[in-house]
Amino acid sequence: MVTTPPLLFPWSEIYSVKIGIVDTQHKNLVNILNELHQAMLGAQGKDKVGQVLLNLIKYSQVHFAMEEKLMQSHGYTDFPAHKAEHDQLASTVLEFQRKFLSNEVGLTVEMMDFLKDWLSKHILDSDKKYGPFLNAKGVF
Repeated sequence: MVTTPPLLFPWSEIYSVKIGIVDTQHKNLVNILNELHQAMLGAQGKDKVGQVLLNLIKYSQVHFAMEEKLMQSHGYTDFPAHKAEHDQLASTVLEFQRKFLSNEVGLTVEMMDFLKDWLSKHILDSDKKYGPFLNAKGVF
């Protein structure tokens, strides 16, 4: 019998920002991160890991753009700092992807922990700050 290791990042309602589309996209990001972790643990090969990593990057870009549009269109005052966090993560992950594809580094537990920690802290801190602001503007 094959057992599946526990999820790297189990979703919990503590991560909800009470905005439907954002929560849905956050859940999708968590699922992709868990899929990447499972691919790494299952030694599914560089192609599979690279595919899931690319999916994570592309979905993050879509999510960040949507979040940023919401914040800008409603005049969220902390938008520049929030966008800077998105830009920093995107830069870090794209550099990791470059090194991964050129065989300079492999996917490691440390990288997975970094992604999990960044996402959980970002949601619980930065995203939770804009939730009440946007809710007050009628965004649910």
